Amino acid sequence: MKKKTTAKSAAKDVEEYLAQVPEPARTTLMKVRAAIRSAAGPDAIELISYGIPAFKQKGYLAGYAAFKNHCSLFAMSGTILDDFKEELKNYRTSKGTIQFPVDKPLPATLVKKLVKARMARNQASASTTNARNR
Repeated sequence: MKKKTTAKSAAKDVEEYLAQVPEPARTTLMKVRAAIRSAAGPDAIELISYGIPAFKQKGYLAGYAAFKNHCSLFAMSGTILDDFKEELKNYRTSKGTIQFPVDKPLPATLVKKLVKARMARNQASASTTNARNR
């Protein structure tokens, strides 16, 4: 059976993806995107990965997407959300994913904390890899 492709999953770049997201989810994702960019800094690369917008810097930092009844932030780690259980108690979470309403973005401070934590893990992983390769 051929997998059905949605318009968003066929987007070539982030701008095209966001242009296809209906309001209010588009504005919500733009706020999440801005918070990720703010935390990640200018060296982070923004791309489409697995059909969704994502940021990379020494590995994946975070991805985000809109769905029919919610938006999601993908922490790109199965364990990173464990460090933020208290701050995430009012959100539906699964392994590495946070769901939130299409009309209410995650707090920018929380998004920035998650991205900074992911950056630290990516840096530690890169340092370990570099040490092994010496």
